[in-house]
Amino acid sequence: MSESATPKLSLFRPSNLVAAVILLVGAGIVVYRFIYGLGAATNLDHRNPWGLWIGFDVVSGVALAAGGYVVSSAVYLFGMKEYQPIARPALLTGFLGYALVIVGLIVDLGRPWRLPYPFVLSPGFTSPLFEVALCVALYLTVLLIESTPAAFEWLGWKRLRRIVGSMTIALTVFGVVLSTMHQSTLGTLYLITPTKLHPLWYSAHLPIHFFVSSIVAGISMVVVESALSHRVFTHHDVDLTQEKFDRLTVGLGKAGAVALTVYFALKVAHIVHGDHWHLLATPMGHWFLVELLGFVALPLLLFGIGFRERKPWVVQLAGLIGVLGVLLNRFNVTMIAFNIHLPPEQRYRPHWMEIWVSLTLVTVGVLVFRWVVRHMPVMREHPEWKGVH
Repeated sequence: MSESATPKLSLFRPSNLVAAVILLVGAGIVVYRFIYGLGAATNLDHRNPWGLWIGFDVVSGVALAAGGYVVSSAVYLFGMKEYQPIARPALLTGFLGYALVIVGLIVDLGRPWRLPYPFVLSPGFTSPLFEVALCVALYLTVLLIESTPAAFEWLGWKRLRRIVGSMTIALTVFGVVLSTMHQSTLGTLYLITPTKLHPLWYSAHLPIHFFVSSIVAGISMVVVESALSHRVFTHHDVDLTQEKFDRLTVGLGKAGAVALTVYFALKVAHIVHGDHWHLLATPMGHWFLVELLGFVALPLLLFGIGFRERKPWVVQLAGLIGVLGVLLNRFNVTMIAFNIHLPPEQRYRPHWMEIWVSLTLVTVGVLVFRWVVRHMPVMREHPEWKGVH
């Protein structure tokens, strides 16, 4: 679709005004945090050094950005070319997610100017944090390169577009390897907390739990993101008919059901192996069952029903619950079920400024995604590059 055919939207729409308020207040909070320190803008302390900015902006953000490697591997490695129309939006979402993870990490670090230190001054080759930092930095670079074809087509840079296109398979393989490593290593970070993390969430197999749940998050996020994009950016999605889109959504439902089956089995196996049945009768056990049954078993069932009955809306509902379920799991591991033995007054609760900064990062991601989709061939093929991937 040509630029002239793109609907003109008013800059002063209510959504834009709300976004402007969020961004302005968020920018002010970030400035305040760097002037007066973490103690003034957060509820973090020596007992709770990691809070919402790690639990949501980093640990959850990395998981929800996993749709990039999940879809790209399906399309370019396993030959599922029918999912090509949703590959670019998934990669763009992944790139923005990882970029905002870095921004959130900079805001959270006490000395953010030392972020490059592990790479240039004091690499800790045996440290899980070093592995996460290295893999996230490399994968962010991979996602940036994988997202450039749309920009190069938009700018008319044909030579660079051909060069990046020739690197697709290598970039995808490298991205899958890096994702496998750092998604699991985020769980490794919590292996040193057996006395702080509640037994129902602590496991020697946390790295595997985090990796499998990242696949769940990736599939669920792609379902939700593609549903919203297909509805909101109708004029930019001219190459994908409603019938084809519904078929792709149903196909994702099958993948989601398989991933959630494995994840559900892992969580049940943890209870059996650790003989934690008695803990299920406690208040935290009830909360664990809410996560297990309401946000793992339920979306699993809905994904299966949506695929079997060919009902895209059921798959989309399952995707939304799946996203919320992975968020809940990450919140439980990093905050809710963490430091569970501390007195209530010493437990961590996010400061309103922490919540607002996280909201600001999400808003930035949505606005950038919207701008890119409206201007570049992300949800449609460029006329000069049809059929070329």
